[in-house]
Amino acid sequence: MKIEIRLADNTNGFIIKNMYPLYLHDIAGIHGILPNEYGIFEEEPVRTLVEQYDIQQVWFEHPDLLYPYLIVCDNIPAGFCLVGSGKYVPKDVDYYIYETFLLSPFRGKSISYCAIMEIFNMHHGKWMLYTHSTENNIRAKTFWHKTVGDYTGNNYTTEEKVIDDMPKLVFRFENEPKK
Repeated sequence: MKIEIRLADNTNGFIIKNMYPLYLHDIAGIHGILPNEYGIFEEEPVRTLVEQYDIQQVWFEHPDLLYPYLIVCDNIPAGFCLVGSGKYVPKDVDYYIYETFLLSPFRGKSISYCAIMEIFNMHHGKWMLYTHSTENNIRAKTFWHKTVGDYTGNNYTTEEKVIDDMPKLVFRFENEPKK
């Protein structure tokens, strides 16, 4: 299987926007979130998927600070990883993973693992990411411990924090260019 990481822009960003409602549906079960009165998993009073598309447009307007990566397997969109930098990350961080998602048919095949390793190699500095820390999110916690651990030789830290009124497991590490 050929796995590619492609930086999305205004010409193909709609693919991430197409998958985004599926991502929100997935995490709704972990976070215990219900859809709004219009059947959309969105905090804002969004009534249609077209309106939800507009919310994601920021990812394609700041190519020097926001990195919306498509994860592609054998030329089929399989998922995405949204990485921020600059004014879009906490003060003591260079890169921050906002969201990572893989469509169900591609899960359990090390695709996310390979994709994230490649993304880490694309950007060097202080990284931060987090995932929901409760017991109903074991799969994601296990994935991040393994992936970040393998990438850093277990040279990373974790911290339990409440972020946006939800318990999170925060991962931090620093990487340097491979020589």
